[in-house]
Amino acid sequence: MPYIVAEPCIGVKDKSCMTVCPVDCIYETDDQVVINPDECIDCGLCEAECPVTAIFVDTDVPSEWRSFIEKNATLGRKISDEK
Repeated sequence: MPYIVAEPCIGVKDKSCMTVCPVDCIYETDDQVVINPDECIDCGLCEAECPVTAIFVDTDVPSEWRSFIEKNATLGRKISDEK
């Protein structure tokens, strides 16, 4: 169960989650950060570090933010592939 970043991150991009990620699976986009689900090891460090409560286990994402599951997967994989 990978973690995903949802709407509260938009415009904030605190990036403290990126500094604690042991596998560097969090990537910056224009408006937020996203997590590549293929690289996430489900450690949960990012969730605890997020100051705006934007990070959720993919099965616990509030219904109004479920579209962010696909957004994280698509953008996370794309950015990862470009590196």
